[in-house]
Amino acid sequence: MTTTSRTALDPQRVQRRSVFLLSSAQLLSGVGNGATLSIGSLLAVDLSGSEAWAGSITTILTLAAAVFALPLARLAEVRGRRVGLVTGLVAAMIGALLIMAAVMAQSFLLLLLGAAFLGLGTAANLQARFAAVDLADPEHRGRSLSTVVWAITIGAVAGPNLIQPGAVVGAALGLPPIAGPFVFSAAGLFLAAVLLFVGLRPDPLLLARRLASTAKGASDPGEQPVRGTIRSGLRAVRSSPLAILALAAVVAAHGVMVAVMSMTPLHLQQLVGGSHEGHHGGTTDSTDALVVIGLTISLHIAGMFALSPVWGWLTDKAGRLQTIAMGHGLLLVAVFIAGFGQREPVLVTAGLILLGLGWSAATIAGSTLLAESVAPDQRVTVQGVSDTLMGAAGAVGGATSGLLLAWIGYQGLNVASSVMAAAVLALTALVASRPRSPNAVEGTPGKPPN
Repeated sequence: MTTTSRTALDPQRVQRRSVFLLSSAQLLSGVGNGATLSIGSLLAVDLSGSEAWAGSITTILTLAAAVFALPLARLAEVRGRRVGLVTGLVAAMIGALLIMAAVMAQSFLLLLLGAAFLGLGTAANLQARFAAVDLADPEHRGRSLSTVVWAITIGAVAGPNLIQPGAVVGAALGLPPIAGPFVFSAAGLFLAAVLLFVGLRPDPLLLARRLASTAKGASDPGEQPVRGTIRSGLRAVRSSPLAILALAAVVAAHGVMVAVMSMTPLHLQQLVGGSHEGHHGGTTDSTDALVVIGLTISLHIAGMFALSPVWGWLTDKAGRLQTIAMGHGLLLVAVFIAGFGQREPVLVTAGLILLGLGWSAATIAGSTLLAESVAPDQRVTVQGVSDTLMGAAGAVGGATSGLLLAWIGYQGLNVASSVMAAAVLALTALVASRPRSPNAVEGTPGKPPN
């Protein structure tokens, strides 16, 4: 190996480059998620003709993310992070194109298929945060992970506000106005895939394994990972109370967030624009309602991602457990403000902002804790299981939120969602009260995570 090659494979240099590339890809791909979250429920009602299907897009998207999270993790185990991430992004680009075709053909089934493909992009975006810590120093894991999470902010916040510019672009291309934002989605996902395919070399996961093997004096090219299944991943989690808490924190936060967020556009549409139940195509007619919905979802997504570096810093400095507790505490405050302020768009918006902040804190701290609470050869599998269960929680939340909205109203939906956050707070207090060795968490030198 030449001197130039050794320099190129300097771990710190590769880590900085990887975080930059992952962050750039998150920024570009975020446009797709933002557009889908803001108008997905409206499209579902429009093309199906019934408000009963309002949560179907969020449900399909999150369910697909859950189903494909572990296969993408397995692909990363064998081929590296680059191949796994690019595969998910290309599939999501196809999903955006399918949604455009669904609007043109007025096909609800094609809309659901497009949402399923977009779910692979969600799975890839979730996997990217773990790719950021493959080579990170232990004391900077939270910061590295949060940087990649933060990078999605610009694209995700821009997505819901591309409704009107998208309509102009759609008209220029001969598309229906509501399909226009997905032109931006497809373009952003394509650019993100190209960026990672060309630039993410050397692969951070494969390099981390090679360095670990060299440090141990192994003669083989790298440590062989455990071929993961949900069962083996859960077995690894059960061996560590900290891993159990970490998994519960991210899964519950995602379930609460999706359940409330997925029904908020419909609630605001009824609140601002008036109910259009039974009027086919009426849900996309109110420009004022669409603007309010777009702004609310934009601010919610900003809450999810904009302060990620702050939560990463707190995760490293204050501790993993404290930040998890802060996150779920914010979720509790959020659902009560949105629920009991359901008749005021300003209070609903404030609740959605806090909902995003709580999700961000719990996800960053929980993901960081999970990555360091299991053995290195089990890490990728456990991360895949975590994303699978996150997606499953989101799918259940999206599927049941419409029923809860019809049964007990928007306020009841928020109150019901608070149960999961309260349960994680209780579990955090239980884990924190147990005596633990200062080295209980790998890579957290000198102090326990709480």
